[in-house]
Amino acid sequence: MTASDMEESPRTETRVASKPDAQCYCAKGRNLNLIELQCMGCSRWFHESCISYQMGKLVPFMLNYTFMCKNCSATGIETFRKTQAQFLHICVTALANLQHNSQREGRSRTMFSKARELIPFIESHWESLTTMSRRNSNAWHQSIQRALVKEIGAVFVCQDRAKDPENDVDPVGDLAHLGALYPLFGLFESDLTKIRPLYDSHTGSAKGRGTKRKLIVSDGGSASQAIAKKLKGGDGAFARLAPHGYPIDHPFNKDVYRYTLAEPDPHAPFRQEFDECLESAGKQIPPWLYRVVTPPTVLLAMHDRAPQLKIGDHRMTVTGEKGYCMVRATHGVSHGTWYFECTIVEMPDNSATRIGWAQAYANLQAPLGYDKFGYSYRSRKGTKFHESNGYHYGEGYEKGDTIGMLIELPQNKPISSYLPNTCKGKALVRFKNHLYFEEKDDLKAITNNLTPLKGSKISFFKNGVSQRVAFDNIFEGLYIPAISLYKSASVTVNFGPNFKHPPEADFKPLSARAEEAVTEHTMADLLFLTENHGKLSLDMV
Repeated sequence: MTASDMEESPRTETRVASKPDAQCYCAKGRNLNLIELQCMGCSRWFHESCISYQMGKLVPFMLNYTFMCKNCSATGIETFRKTQAQFLHICVTALANLQHNSQREGRSRTMFSKARELIPFIESHWESLTTMSRRNSNAWHQSIQRALVKEIGAVFVCQDRAKDPENDVDPVGDLAHLGALYPLFGLFESDLTKIRPLYDSHTGSAKGRGTKRKLIVSDGGSASQAIAKKLKGGDGAFARLAPHGYPIDHPFNKDVYRYTLAEPDPHAPFRQEFDECLESAGKQIPPWLYRVVTPPTVLLAMHDRAPQLKIGDHRMTVTGEKGYCMVRATHGVSHGTWYFECTIVEMPDNSATRIGWAQAYANLQAPLGYDKFGYSYRSRKGTKFHESNGYHYGEGYEKGDTIGMLIELPQNKPISSYLPNTCKGKALVRFKNHLYFEEKDDLKAITNNLTPLKGSKISFFKNGVSQRVAFDNIFEGLYIPAISLYKSASVTVNFGPNFKHPPEADFKPLSARAEEAVTEHTMADLLFLTENHGKLSLDMV
């Protein structure tokens, strides 16, 4: 991979390049050998292999779905829903696949036997074609027949007897057996690139009761004109999504297991070969074909928290429940001087907070400072905590107070040593239509390898007043803003760049980590692919 390759598909930008034939995030044109989905917002086509959302069983040329790309979605994450398919839709999709498969085999047939080819294709791909349960009898064969015959001349063409057997259908046996092959059916519009999902031409609008649906959108073609008058219906509801582009149904980091949202890596080798290979269906996906999703903004993490904590819609406020538990932010720091603030929104009687910094291994079901991986400042009596040891430190704080957290981490090794883990060697697991990298931590080994970082410091501020240095020579590692709450206390975070009480020290706002993290992950992925050039193959699956 070259630098120019990276510029063509930068990690921070998912927009489609302004090339005449550009469609997908990868800035490439259409590829009928792959499953492609058309966005109902921008009407561009996206390759299944470039889409993060795991959609389950699909076939090319589907009509019955609603899809929104990252660029058009209000949440910044793709949305997909398979809708109910009528037998008319099923026939169009099946015939399109039969025609395309024939073209790939070099035969270029356009007419196919209902009994010998169309019905068997539908039977073998039933779950991919429709959300209807599989039928127990063959009565649906008559429904297929009626759907085909009803739309002859508008959507389908029919051939009742042999005209050119060598071109239209492969002869089987003697002439007596040929009768079983007929009638033959094909698509009225044989240009497969004109098959579209059931969207209205103005699906970008969110107004109205529902959208009119079109079956085949061709430029003035009679098929689309005929079908547009027949099919109406709404787009259906998308799966619920959390704000700021993270799935609302997701695995939580728990015990020694951590999960990181993954997306297709457009720069990985053999990406297209894996997607086009029929034998790869249902097989384990090589993890190096995917990469870590880097959030574009520093927020409170949806997955890196105790499940009982309530995160606000904008992911900047957290509210506790019952016993002490913790939430971390989406980004951490390993070197440099960084600052963020927290404002106490609610502090009912007998509630409390501990705010500070934690590594990714700190126990989420415990107060911050419970183990070796966290350092905190408690609201009650201003106590500081580390390894469950509390010491009098500064003033206590309450509702309305703003607490500042400053961390100083000297750089003591080459900058390349701070690059993040690519996770390309970790296991990929599927959860609720998305893929995640799964990591299992060896806490005993990690704890034994902890070493103090000479010159490092953590300081806290109350309403702009320094409470002095709380911890020094802390353990080396990646430190993430963390908040633990007892009972129903509520805290709002401010990661910058504008603060109520910025310290006098030379620091960076934690909000700057979002852009830096994108660059670091891109470099880490590039190094992995470069170091493993020629070593990666689909046979490794």
